Amino acid sequence: MNGKRVEGKVAIVTGGGSGIGKAAALRLAEEGAKVCMLDRTPEEAEKVKAEIERLGGVAMVIETDVSQAEMVENGVKQAAEKWGRLDIVFANAGINGTWAPIETLEVEEWDKTLGINLRGTFLTVKYAVPYLKKNGGSIIITSSINGNRKFSNIGASAYSSSKAGQVAFMKMASLELAQFNIRVNAICPGAIKTNIGDNTEKAPELDKVDIPVEFPEGNHLLNGGTGEARQVGDLVLFLASDESSHITGTPIYIDGAESLLMGG
Repeated sequence: MNGKRVEGKVAIVTGGGSGIGKAAALRLAEEGAKVCMLDRTPEEAEKVKAEIERLGGVAMVIETDVSQAEMVENGVKQAAEKWGRLDIVFANAGINGTWAPIETLEVEEWDKTLGINLRGTFLTVKYAVPYLKKNGGSIIITSSINGNRKFSNIGASAYSSSKAGQVAFMKMASLELAQFNIRVNAICPGAIKTNIGDNTEKAPELDKVDIPVEFPEGNHLLNGGTGEARQVGDLVLFLASDESSHITGTPIYIDGAESLLMGG
């Protein structure tokens, strides 16, 4: 266990049951952190917990809908009190939501996407701050290239707005919390092999507002393909560790230069 990058630290990961959240939870546990997964699908997170424990790590799961303040507050409190501290917060839970023309996008669908992605980020950070203040720590937020460096996904107005909002919130939080030695950064993935597409609903009328875009051949320049969740997990681990001790207030793009070629 000696020499591991986050050994002895306590981490909260929202949406840790799959995709980027799962990859980050595994990497943090491999490097010595105790990991609490706050997840609205606890049965999936329990599988990740079992995998962590098979590797000799320590983990727990608390069923949590990150758009619900009471559930988030309770989940953060349980993790911090169980292990006596909190050092790392990975606010990762999110959905693609419904993609539709603005005039037909239901208000409820807008609220759902913003509620999970943006409100959920706020709630996770809000309730973690009192515990992070004790020793300092690192907050990492999963945003996206969409809404920040890419705007070609027509119909994704709610999703892109939530992702842009997360980066703005991250920058405000980084200034406010710096005095407490709490760093706040955002990761902005491009196309990563995950199952987030399973919660994307594209309205049939989307083709009426679609703008044909011809992307250059080989639009994933680096390594010739879509990114892997573990690569994003490696970035989360770096931002959680002391190796990134002077990095805060920064959106970090992890997309193999995809968004530079396909840009907004």
